[in-house]
Amino acid sequence: MNFLYQIAIHFYLLAAQISALFNEKARLFIQGQKNIFPYLENKMNHQRPIIWVHCASLGEFEQGRPLIEQIKKDHPAYQILLSFFSPSGYEIRKNYEQADYICYLPIDTARNARRFIQLVKPEKVFFIKYEFWFNYINLLNKQQIPLYLVSAIFRKEQLFFKTGFPSNWYRRILKKVTHFFVQTEASGQLLSSIGINNYTITGDTRFDRVAEIASNSRQLPLIEQFKNRQQLIVTGSSWAPDEALLIDFLKQNQQTKIIFAPHEVKENNVRRLMDQLPVQAVRYSQAEGKDLQQAQVLIVDTIGVLSSIYRYADLAYIGGGFGVGIHNTLEAAIYNIPVIFGPNYLKFQEAVNLKEVGAAFSVNDSAELIPMLNNLLEDEKLRLEIAKKCRNFMEQNLGATQQVLEEVFNIL
Repeated sequence: MNFLYQIAIHFYLLAAQISALFNEKARLFIQGQKNIFPYLENKMNHQRPIIWVHCASLGEFEQGRPLIEQIKKDHPAYQILLSFFSPSGYEIRKNYEQADYICYLPIDTARNARRFIQLVKPEKVFFIKYEFWFNYINLLNKQQIPLYLVSAIFRKEQLFFKTGFPSNWYRRILKKVTHFFVQTEASGQLLSSIGINNYTITGDTRFDRVAEIASNSRQLPLIEQFKNRQQLIVTGSSWAPDEALLIDFLKQNQQTKIIFAPHEVKENNVRRLMDQLPVQAVRYSQAEGKDLQQAQVLIVDTIGVLSSIYRYADLAYIGGGFGVGIHNTLEAAIYNIPVIFGPNYLKFQEAVNLKEVGAAFSVNDSAELIPMLNNLLEDEKLRLEIAKKCRNFMEQNLGATQQVLEEVFNIL
């Protein structure tokens, strides 16, 4: 099985190289792979010990970020190496100031793993959520370098928990992890079912991150002008199917204001959305000096402001639920507002939990969304009840970062 895994990794690299001929993301990945070892050889300084934090992409980075920043605060003797697998994480956070070194993770061949670990010489390693690279984990285990899986979450349909030879081999990876910090009791029970009991239920470090974001949120005069004391729906990280539902609502409602923050802010996508709107829209990048009080729709065509925009919302719609899965619901829920999303949310535990406590709602089409929006906007008492549920939910889930670091530094 080891042999088959190595072959699969090399085929993955070959496929990425072929894709790079016509796919920008693949091209960035391949280019990044070429630069890793020269970067490390030129930059690494071992005068202070190194902690390695690995995040697959941007979402995992948001879970790892509070961990990194707390380490820098409480244990300044350590340097931080931050690695990404996906360009969507690396390209956006390659200048993150809290990490001493930032690079792609070399693809998981035995040779790359040996070379990378030899260059980095990490004292401790954190993998965020669900990264299971066999060669890296195997070598860390052999060299007795502690590896912690943080904000981990498991589902019974994963290969680890099935029967058969591939599953038995794959489970061996988990047994080489020093300690698991899992989000839920169910995840812990799944680990116990295969004989793994070195776990602690800590919850999701992302709660700590969004609480910090909210405490440092910016005042946005343009958004204040646009809202103008009217009710406001903020549609965050939207895709075309999400936008279609809100457009149907716009056709029936001329009073409520809507902000669209598309997941993709390239010009052709912003233009597509503007052409479909039944009312005139103003672009955020061009809003200065315009009469925003009279506009009904504002399109955020830049990045970095959505988390602060949510503070002005009466309710939020989170995009992605008609695709592979919804985006970050916690960024909105931290402001104690109702959260709505499409049907593909079950793999996102925070969304499942928000829905269970009555602070979030799922819709399948505009026939469900429109009356739901009308009800939530008209019923102030209901919104206040939801705000209380949101507040209690968020407060109960804070503190995972501190618990992880206390256990890690006490364990060792």
